[in-house]
Amino acid sequence: MPFKSFLDYLSLEKNYSALTVKAYQNDLGDFLDFVKTEYETNSINTVNYSQIRSWIVSLVESGLSNRSINRKISALNSYYKFLLKVGDIQLNPLSKHRALKTSKKVQVPFSESEVKAVLDDFNFDDDFEGLRNRFLIELFYSTGIRRIELIELKLSSIDLQSKTLKVLGKRNKERIIPLLSSVVQTANRYLEKRTSLPGISDDNYLFLTKKGVKLYETLVYRLINDYFSLASSKVKKSPHILRHSFATHLLNQGADLNAVKELLGHSSLASTQVYTHNSIAELKKVHVNAHPRSKK
Repeated sequence: MPFKSFLDYLSLEKNYSALTVKAYQNDLGDFLDFVKTEYETNSINTVNYSQIRSWIVSLVESGLSNRSINRKISALNSYYKFLLKVGDIQLNPLSKHRALKTSKKVQVPFSESEVKAVLDDFNFDDDFEGLRNRFLIELFYSTGIRRIELIELKLSSIDLQSKTLKVLGKRNKERIIPLLSSVVQTANRYLEKRTSLPGISDDNYLFLTKKGVKLYETLVYRLINDYFSLASSKVKKSPHILRHSFATHLLNQGADLNAVKELLGHSSLASTQVYTHNSIAELKKVHVNAHPRSKK
């Protein structure tokens, strides 16, 4: 397998998830295919920056976004840094490369009333799928977990007695998240229906399809999109927007930034601070309404 030692390094030493390692493999494979076709070489270890630039140009011309191109170049740069580390090359051809400019994505969270409309005003069916969908939405909004983290949850991840959830995050970093009593109630009802599900093949996973297999990413996205389309006119309605809403609403209610960072499983505060722009807007509103000089 091409790049095996590098991919093993990402998996075993950097603790990257299987999905992330696969993405690196695909990006490196794309570049290898390009240099094979354009420069008749079977190795990317000896290419120069000019050849990499021609790949970037071809990616731009193909209509790929700058963000996606930057990700591919980042994967290639990581590979060259690894080769430098193990002594296979003396110079990283991407050492002076500057990333392509990207527009800043504004993630607009759901409002508290939109979340309330889905969870309080919509009638979920009292069958397996209805309870699973309600539990899934409640868990996203009350814990802020990522979509892949939810899919990978095991039955053993949830402790209904202590009202906690054990989540395995990026780089296999484990965190414990408290569960609201209302979520525990929904979990109990869902698990009761789950036990009578016929033909379960992925029994150790918490969330299953009605066919008894673990959930998959597109289904989870579709569920969130479908339910929130009933309550929100926002362009993007995804599991990540629910995660964004979780963080924003906590901060709006005065939660400590460090505490939110831990709940989200971020390694640095910088990652969490992207969620604070809405909180700043909320603080401005409070400031104007409460400050004695604001009416002057």
